[in-house]
Amino acid sequence: MDYPTFLLALLHIYRALCEKVLWHTSVPFAENMSLECVYPSMGVLAQVEWFKIGTKKDSIAIYSPTHGVVIRKPYAEKVYFLNSAMSSNNLTLFFRNASEDDVGYYSCSLYAYPEGSWQKVIQVVQSDSFETAVPPNSHIISEPGKNITLTCQPQMTWPVQEVRWEKIQPHQIDLLTYCNLVHGGNFTSSFPREIVNNCSHGVQSFIIIPNARASDSGLYGCRFQASTGENETFVMRLTIAEGKTDNQYIPYVAGGTVLLLFVISITIIIVIFLSRRRRRRERRDLFTESWDTTKKAPSNSTSPISTNQSTSQSVDDAREDIYVNYPTFSHRPKTRV
Repeated sequence: MDYPTFLLALLHIYRALCEKVLWHTSVPFAENMSLECVYPSMGVLAQVEWFKIGTKKDSIAIYSPTHGVVIRKPYAEKVYFLNSAMSSNNLTLFFRNASEDDVGYYSCSLYAYPEGSWQKVIQVVQSDSFETAVPPNSHIISEPGKNITLTCQPQMTWPVQEVRWEKIQPHQIDLLTYCNLVHGGNFTSSFPREIVNNCSHGVQSFIIIPNARASDSGLYGCRFQASTGENETFVMRLTIAEGKTDNQYIPYVAGGTVLLLFVISITIIIVIFLSRRRRRRERRDLFTESWDTTKKAPSNSTSPISTNQSTSQSVDDAREDIYVNYPTFSHRPKTRV
């Protein structure tokens, strides 16, 4: 093999290793799972075909409004469409009794008139839930109908190669934007909704969600990645609700744990302080009352004795103490002779 051919072969190997499948939605694996594919346009659907993407694209199923449904033999007992949903451009593929061999990448490719071709790529991964693994760093609250801007910037100094914005839900992750700052690749998803983003070499990245609605509430992740593999991720929670002030920003401190511990500590300190203060006040009142009682008590032995039960009991206790501490001696009279 001559030198130019060898270099060309190395280039093809390098491109194959570096090439990534750009997925639009990531879902957790399950024995009974659904791969959602809803065509967002109102064009006339001509045909849709599902593929599994590996070293090559394997056809799984084909649907045509004219010719019906065809499911390939390896998947005949495993996948199906819902006939009731196809009329609304919902080409979701449903799995039953799926196995770990079904983990991987899938594409929903269709052709519609007059828009042309359209494709959605779905990644199936081994995971139970996406939302519980990513505590938010901040919280933004706004009203419906506003244009919401989500911003983040890396804290590290390494050069950024890729920037991703994702919407994170318990059952799936939707890729909103992807920017390759080295090769110039730019992707903005049209589902689950239209957004605006910047794809520049600046250190700050942002997306704009126009005319926000309640369905836009949730977790949003901003991920920076370097060519060396280092990455940094920021997660923010967006809440769209009626009657809320626009763009309220509430920072989280270590996922809220430190703030919660601080509030609990302050509460405990206040309770202890008030409890001690109350006990001191009770002791002071008791001492004052005892002092006043002592001052008012009669000093001579001829004063009448109170018939109060507690006073009588005190006198009896005092007599018992005298008899115990000081034993009495009997004096017998002497007999005269």
